[in-house]
Amino acid sequence: MTAELLAIPMTPGGRVDVYSGVARLAGRLWASRHRAPGGPARTVLVFVHPSSNFLGHYALEAFAARGVDTVGLNTRYIANDSALLMENCVLDVAAGVRFLRDEGYDHVVLIGNSGGGGLVALYQSQAEDPTITATPAGDPPDLTAADLPQVDGIVEMMAHPGRASVYTEWLDPAVVDEGDPLTRVRDLDMFEPRNGPPYAPQFVARYRAAQVGRNQRITAWVRARLAHLAARPGGRVDDLPFVVHGTVADLRFTDLSLDPSDRRAGTLWGDPFAANYSPATLGHLTSLRSWLSQWSLSDSNCDGPAHLARVSVPVQVLYGTADTACFPSHARALFDAVAHDRTELVAVAGADHYFQGQPGLLDEAADRVVGWLRREGLA
Repeated sequence: MTAELLAIPMTPGGRVDVYSGVARLAGRLWASRHRAPGGPARTVLVFVHPSSNFLGHYALEAFAARGVDTVGLNTRYIANDSALLMENCVLDVAAGVRFLRDEGYDHVVLIGNSGGGGLVALYQSQAEDPTITATPAGDPPDLTAADLPQVDGIVEMMAHPGRASVYTEWLDPAVVDEGDPLTRVRDLDMFEPRNGPPYAPQFVARYRAAQVGRNQRITAWVRARLAHLAARPGGRVDDLPFVVHGTVADLRFTDLSLDPSDRRAGTLWGDPFAANYSPATLGHLTSLRSWLSQWSLSDSNCDGPAHLARVSVPVQVLYGTADTACFPSHARALFDAVAHDRTELVAVAGADHYFQGQPGLLDEAADRVVGWLRREGLA
């Protein structure tokens, strides 16, 4: 089975939010498709994430082998979320869905994987009943005026509720001076031995409140900076980049009694303290406008449970009990949000976030997803 490269037409935005001129001017989104053997298939599954490169997604071949075409779709922000706007990601998903509808598929199903969980919920919510007229900074796109073809089903796979919520759960509250990330407040430091692990309930409550407080402080600072830019003569600069330090500091990384599961202590990037400061981990570089759309807990439009509550299509939530990034409470929040009964919650025992070295568990996940789709009449 081989991958087929898809060049999907899209309309670039009016802002320079992607560094590469080649990418901006191409007017294309890139995706890879694995065809089901013995096709043509009636159903196509589309793996979605705001910024991860899904051209070589680990699950494409396994899912296609079960009789459904399977696509890994990239947005315009592939491997670079520093200026990402969630609302533009909705337009990019729409371009992919439209392209596949035009190819003749009877059923298009979105699979929100990891950070794609909130995005697919946001997409279908706005496709069914659009309400968002601008980004949180007041910029286009207006999703109520966009062509957003509906899909036939949603799968949340190893997913969390949304980038802003999980980012806040991971934000390090011991960093209180944004210009001095290595000076830490000991009473809010998860890496201070006297605090744990295990962490006392009182510490957990203070820690979680301080994480929300830090996110809110950054949002207030962003709003003030945008107002400052708007007041400057000429208006030639309306956005700026900035750095956020300490973004991998969830207490669940070191205390396995919190949100209990079969996971090991640690993060997707190894040692929690090193990952917390590593430039390659979550959301360290962003712009003012992107912060409001992507990372701000109070301002982002991408709240997965809130949007899942508005969708009418079948929803399956599948999680791994050994996942070190998306926890059982994330899966439960997504599942519980669905307002109808065409839904299913599936736990794959022992599966980690990427099914690393777990081909049998990946096969189990593919069987559970495709089997559910067939019971729903979607495959």
